[in-house]
Amino acid sequence: MTLPTAATRRFQWFSMGVLLYSLGVILWGAFVRATGSGAGCGDHWPVCNGEVLPRAPTLQTLIEYTHRVTSGLATVLAVVLYVWGRREFPKGHPGRRAAFWALVFMLTEGLVGAGIVLLKYVAQDARLGRAVWMGVHLTNTFLLVGAQTLVVWASKGRARMVFQGQGVVGALLGGSIVGMLVLGVSGAVAALGDTLFPATSLAHGFEQDLSETAHVLLRLRMFHPAIAVAMGALLVFGGRQVARLRPSPDVRRASTWLTAMYVAQLCAGIINLVLLAPVTMQLVHLLLADCVWMCVVRLCAAGLAEDAPRLEPATEPASRVEPV
Repeated sequence: MTLPTAATRRFQWFSMGVLLYSLGVILWGAFVRATGSGAGCGDHWPVCNGEVLPRAPTLQTLIEYTHRVTSGLATVLAVVLYVWGRREFPKGHPGRRAAFWALVFMLTEGLVGAGIVLLKYVAQDARLGRAVWMGVHLTNTFLLVGAQTLVVWASKGRARMVFQGQGVVGALLGGSIVGMLVLGVSGAVAALGDTLFPATSLAHGFEQDLSETAHVLLRLRMFHPAIAVAMGALLVFGGRQVARLRPSPDVRRASTWLTAMYVAQLCAGIINLVLLAPVTMQLVHLLLADCVWMCVVRLCAAGLAEDAPRLEPATEPASRVEPV
């Protein structure tokens, strides 16, 4: 690990600020969906109800318009992060590549958001296509947060990641990435079902899910808790195995944080279920999901690092043949 210069430390603080700001924008986007304010600007984009600045906005319009303004600022910050990263790091540096992908995923995030608005997948729209777009949106959001997390990681002088020849570690980390994306998509669909078909009690919620006439979003919602439990077991097991096979302080720290965050996430999920998914708990649940994802990304970065120590399997000494 190389010692950072004063300029690099400033870049570190800026990259962390961009990541935190992006998380805030993501949570506000979830607030827009949870409050049914996605149609606050109609089906116009990037203008709001045909106006650059709405003149007599309703509360829903203010909520949606605020999300658009803060998202625009997030895009500007992503551009600055990329330009600064190009100036700060040489060609081929992992921080420079991560800043490039952070900008790419920020731009696609805006395009996906625009598509949702223009296709009118907002407010109380319950078409199946909306669930598909929500899954795409969540996946892109995870990729964006992951890229920004890698910018922060690489700016601290960490070694680049190596993907070839990782064996079991590569399989465990790859499974964790795919599993988290599946879990995130199922969570996005479950949250959409909670918004469109709110339950009056826990028993009513189960009746909704099991009804023969239940909407497809309700049928999909019931799979999320099972996926969450299964993923928790996979992540905890995988994190411990990676920490054993790549016994560096960074890997062990990432594995510990991953376990702690996932336990907190499961607890928040249970509370969210019992309280019938109030908006506040939906936001807490999403924030913890992003934190778990960032822990997985950090575990991958540490476990696949070029300089990560490897625990090689012990070899049996060759048996000696005694002379006759």
